[in-house]
Amino acid sequence: MFRSDTARAGFKGACSESMSLALSTLIYEWRRYMAAVVALAFSGLLVLAFAGMFMGMGKSFTATIDRSGADVMILAPGATQLFGGPSGVPRRLIPTIYQHPEVEVVDYIDLSGGRFESMDQAALRAPGATPPQGQRSESVMVTSIVTQPGNPTIPVDYSEALVEALRQPDAVVLDETALTRLGVQLGDEAIYNGHRVRVVGVTRGYANFMQPGMVMSRDTLRRYGEAYNGSRVGPLMVRLRDPARAEVVVAQLNAGANGQYRAWTRAELSAANEASMFEEGIIVVMLGFSVFLGGLIGIAITWQTLRGAILANIKEFASLRALGVGMGSLRRIIVELSFSVGIVGIGASFLLTWLISLLAGMFGLPMAFPLPMCLAVSALLLIIALLSGFLSLGMLKQSQPADLLR
Repeated sequence: MFRSDTARAGFKGACSESMSLALSTLIYEWRRYMAAVVALAFSGLLVLAFAGMFMGMGKSFTATIDRSGADVMILAPGATQLFGGPSGVPRRLIPTIYQHPEVEVVDYIDLSGGRFESMDQAALRAPGATPPQGQRSESVMVTSIVTQPGNPTIPVDYSEALVEALRQPDAVVLDETALTRLGVQLGDEAIYNGHRVRVVGVTRGYANFMQPGMVMSRDTLRRYGEAYNGSRVGPLMVRLRDPARAEVVVAQLNAGANGQYRAWTRAELSAANEASMFEEGIIVVMLGFSVFLGGLIGIAITWQTLRGAILANIKEFASLRALGVGMGSLRRIIVELSFSVGIVGIGASFLLTWLISLLAGMFGLPMAFPLPMCLAVSALLLIIALLSGFLSLGMLKQSQPADLLR
């Protein structure tokens, strides 16, 4: 076949900018590559949804800490996370922490638990009716807060009206996910460990799927005889005069700890809690299986889609070879095309994940997506796309210029 040197040079120049050619192919023939994009998107969604659900559950357990007004947390010296190890410290350390000139308020977490029983509200409000017995019984975990203004035990997303409501005797607050499980609504009365309580507020984002959580003031907890008075308390929650100096204060506190405690910034403790989620055996196994399954599905569908697209355009590739474009340039086009498919698939995956997280939020299911996890999933999808592209390179052998004469 006669080939013009000028035409050959022109096509080689075009192929030297093969990223533009690959993008143009993806844009104008997007229907051919949609299956590959969808496969990558759902592969990423599978991994992100599993990981996000577990991370969200972990974040819900520590939401009271993550959203507290504390700038510094004081845990036992051997603690590596909030739960799962020693976290309490001797009560006598509280005056020691107060000695630091930048410390404003020091308090501690006080937990309890017991039986929560719903009651027939209609029978309860009937004139002259005797107090009805509990109907639905469920075990709850109780977290107490000190309702004095500025206390670090108060979560930052609690409104002043909600804190004021908790100052009332026998007032409790529940997360929205616990209402149906406990059989109560806002304003209802119930029984907790034999005491009449009233639901004065409903929160969002404090779900506990193992055991419903309930919040009350420490004064109420103390009146019920459940406030802890032992020699070890904690973790300690410290509010600083200048929150921006939290890292400096933590370093100074740890320098003078003498092995009695370890100070953390709230951000450091939150990161440690997130990392501890991946130390749980069952979570690692489930995430590993989802990565394997998502990768297997992604490679299989993306590879077959790219092969089909290359085969559909085989005459165009044969024409390029007839004009003098080398196989190396054609391979580079395929690899860069698969890279572009991977980038689009990553974007689609995050879009689907965002929509799923919105849907989950409507039902009170928390999901969390730390940046390292998102970067790892992005790298996985890109590797799947590139591997599929490399596996499809063999199709270029069918682009024989002689076939154009048939």
